[in-house]
Amino acid sequence: MKRKIISLGWGVRKEGRNIWTRNAVKGISVRKERRKRDGKNEWRIWDPTKSKIAASLLRTKSDPTKILPQPGNDCLYLGSSTGGTVSHIHDCVCGSGNHHKGQIIAIDISSRMMRELVKLSETRPGIVPVLADARDITQISPFINKKVDWIHQDLSISDQAKTFVKIAEIFLKNNGIGLLSLKGASERAADGSLEIKFEKAEEILMKSNLDVIEKIDLKGLEEQHVLFYCKMK
Repeated sequence: MKRKIISLGWGVRKEGRNIWTRNAVKGISVRKERRKRDGKNEWRIWDPTKSKIAASLLRTKSDPTKILPQPGNDCLYLGSSTGGTVSHIHDCVCGSGNHHKGQIIAIDISSRMMRELVKLSETRPGIVPVLADARDITQISPFINKKVDWIHQDLSISDQAKTFVKIAEIFLKNNGIGLLSLKGASERAADGSLEIKFEKAEEILMKSNLDVIEKIDLKGLEEQHVLFYCKMK
């Protein structure tokens, strides 16, 4: 039986329990992910056990199309690692040869990760790799010349919500989308249980200039994680 295809926006679709993005660099996988052809287009599977955003698209009770950035958007990605998820965001924001004219400023503190990001950016125009500490505004602000449409934070640090609020209130446009992938294990043990840590983070977000649209539990896909889907007021 053929699976029903649901569009989640340009270059992103859901088939059953799988998420696929339209590959901006045909014939190339980024993390050895499976690819398939559909006419002239090639699609890459987006593994929800390796990407908090992909997991959130499957777990959200809201409209998943609102979580993703739009073609041509300016995006800020904090904690980009080697760029696996960044590449899928690039598929829909930039497309082949960046014909959408989007931009993803990809921040990571690790020089080893940055080497992989630089390689990725060479074949995917629109990705701007930046070696910096995402917690330090002075390190990242020189690379952001205007407020962005979309932010995702995925950092293994304590005080993740406070860092996210600080970044979003400076760099996110009004009505811009902000996603915080919060790692419970990275917060201080003294802060209490996993649920208490998530509750404290939500309180910080609620007291900021962000509207919390949904708290998405990623259990079963990304353990000890929730994703806060927010919008700048």
